[in-house]
Amino acid sequence: MKKENEKYSLSKMYLKEFSLNNSEYDITFNIVDIDIDKMTITVAITDQGKISVNKYDLIRDKNDNLFFKYGHLFGKINIDDFETIND
Repeated sequence: MKKENEKYSLSKMYLKEFSLNNSEYDITFNIVDIDIDKMTITVAITDQGKISVNKYDLIRDKNDNLFFKYGHLFGKINIDDFETIND
């Protein structure tokens, strides 16, 4: 558990970005907070020019990877798919 806390520490994950295309437009997620002990993630979501901040429960898949579900179809978003964006 300690190794996982280090891997997903907020200092390493803060503002990492993930983009999702729902066939009409892009939705961008940025990590604001991640708490492995409580198994929650808080993300800033940019969707059609609107920004919202939401908290989701983290779930483990059969390969022990962390993800959360988003949207009305509950799409699976893997934490390891988030990237550091350098401008």
